[in-house]
Amino acid sequence: MSEDDPFGGRNPTSHERMTGLPWDASYLEGPAPWDFGGPQPAVVRAAGSFTGTVLDAGCGSGENALHLASRGLPVLGVDVAETALAIARRRASELGLDAEFLTADALHLERLGRRFDTVLDCGLFHAFDADERVAYAKSLEAVTKGTLYILCFSDGENAGPHPVKREALTKPFGAGWRVKAIVEERVRTRFHDEEGAPAWFATIEREPSDE
Repeated sequence: MSEDDPFGGRNPTSHERMTGLPWDASYLEGPAPWDFGGPQPAVVRAAGSFTGTVLDAGCGSGENALHLASRGLPVLGVDVAETALAIARRRASELGLDAEFLTADALHLERLGRRFDTVLDCGLFHAFDADERVAYAKSLEAVTKGTLYILCFSDGENAGPHPVKREALTKPFGAGWRVKAIVEERVRTRFHDEEGAPAWFATIEREPSDE
């Protein structure tokens, strides 16, 4: 990235257009709003269900990816925020964890040229608008061969920014996907109390192809 092109040659997302800032800016002056100092409790509770190779899409500074790596899972975290990725790599080194972190656009995950048994999205889905969510689901098709887990803000009381209605969460995942479960959860942030904000935790499976 450069001062002339803070978006690194990609089209800015709806959130970036709204704020006028790239995602990387969230990490330049201290912790980002969603960096409360550890992995999301919902991810910790669900981690026992994660199997095989894991992709953390929109991994930020890596707290969730590092937690999964500490459980012995091979994890790749991707993000467009290079400052966040530098933090994640430093933390992995400090903790002696074998986790990989790469710069990648979540709307073009096919460019990774890899597929994963488990994919985690913690706090990314809700930042996309409706059109981006359709493109994102298509992007996820290219890399998900097992189960996708999405933790996002819901539209409950004391909701976080970009609240998501239940039907909006399922709408992008049509043919080739099976929504196995959506349960009420919480998302920790630096601007909510320890209970966090209301959230959905979705378990969405890729259906076997006929090929």
